[in-house]
Amino acid sequence: MLIEFSIGNFRSFRDKVTFSMVAAALKSKDPQVDENNVFTLEGQPALLTSAAIYGANASGKSNLIKAILFMRKFVLNSTKETQATGSIEVEPFALSTETAGKPCHFEVVFVADGIRYRYGFEATSERVVSEWLFHVPTKVEARLFERTQDEFHLSGVFKEGKGIQEKTRPNTLFLSAVAQWNGEIAQKIVTWFHQLGVASGLQDTMMRVYTIENLVKGDYQERIIAMIRSMDLAIEQVAVEKKPMPEINPNMPERFKEAIRLLMEEQGGINMGVVTTHHRFDADGNRVDLVNFDMDKQESDGTQKLFALSGPIVRALQEGRVLIVDELDARLHPLMTCGLVKLFNSRETNPRHVQLIFTTHDTNLLDKEMFRRDQIWFTEKDRQGATDLYSLAEFKIKTASQSKSAVRNDASFEKDYIAGRYGAIPFLGDLHRMGEGQ
Repeated sequence: MLIEFSIGNFRSFRDKVTFSMVAAALKSKDPQVDENNVFTLEGQPALLTSAAIYGANASGKSNLIKAILFMRKFVLNSTKETQATGSIEVEPFALSTETAGKPCHFEVVFVADGIRYRYGFEATSERVVSEWLFHVPTKVEARLFERTQDEFHLSGVFKEGKGIQEKTRPNTLFLSAVAQWNGEIAQKIVTWFHQLGVASGLQDTMMRVYTIENLVKGDYQERIIAMIRSMDLAIEQVAVEKKPMPEINPNMPERFKEAIRLLMEEQGGINMGVVTTHHRFDADGNRVDLVNFDMDKQESDGTQKLFALSGPIVRALQEGRVLIVDELDARLHPLMTCGLVKLFNSRETNPRHVQLIFTTHDTNLLDKEMFRRDQIWFTEKDRQGATDLYSLAEFKIKTASQSKSAVRNDASFEKDYIAGRYGAIPFLGDLHRMGEGQ
């Protein structure tokens, strides 16, 4: 389970900010919302099942997801992809002279196998500047290891790291190196990152590949098809067929192209196409037979998006994985998006307390019967182009007496957000002036 994620000096984040899934000490207007959206694990703080992140275009929402994605990728691949002199793909905040040359900061607090861990690192494009791992075996946090450039301090509990210090290159993570040498604790941490699902709602190629892979292998096949049927798409069945692999789009992000190349190699150069089955009707509206559609050519963009999402969602719910989706609502009807979120905000459909974190522009979800105030987050840029991140639970509103008070649990979240009371909305210029001078 995810507890917190902190980031600093990365892309549009200049100052350190923290995104938290810890439930605040507040109550919803409807007690059922608290019942469904908050859960507890023994020895851990109360946590939230979901969180929605709002903000204007270019405010930094996607950069938060990219930061999590970068951290995940670096933990999983730093010992595999970086050569002795290879650069680290960090992107420090570029709009300030103060951050130039300073390292990017990443830290995550999470629960794995019932134990809380705090892991993080700071890195420039040349090297890992610092790295740390702490755990909470009982009630007090204790150090497992700390690294400052090439100097390492290991606790007696982290004996698995002994001797790996000399094998750790400056541009790789110590944690990844120890895991590669079969360190038990390190492998547990790396496994948690491996199971962390991070997906883009706009570039859903990898989600689609993942869903097809699950269908081909038979993993949760019936549940995936049942989810697609339940979405009122008039689809009765879904099948996967083999067809020649087309050329890879050269404009596709490199990480997606590489994943598709690997899939092609595994499947002998064969592309897996998707066929959906629909009922055909006669003049009286009676079902007469079935007809097959090609997913790519005959189904809508929204249907293709739902198909791509179905695999990650079903697997997350079944295996207790954290799922993070950028632009969840892209190409989906608001009721569809609402339905997907409700899968996670329900003890009936989400008994394992899987967490969904997503960015969105869908203000229909800003409903006190859907979310608690601590589940609603905003990104907003200041005049220097730096992103601030804050939740509705910590936001203060000016009153008529110029004092500030917390947002009430019976407030109209959507109406107030659109009116600009919470910030994090676009400010448009005078569009009528676009035609002047012609």
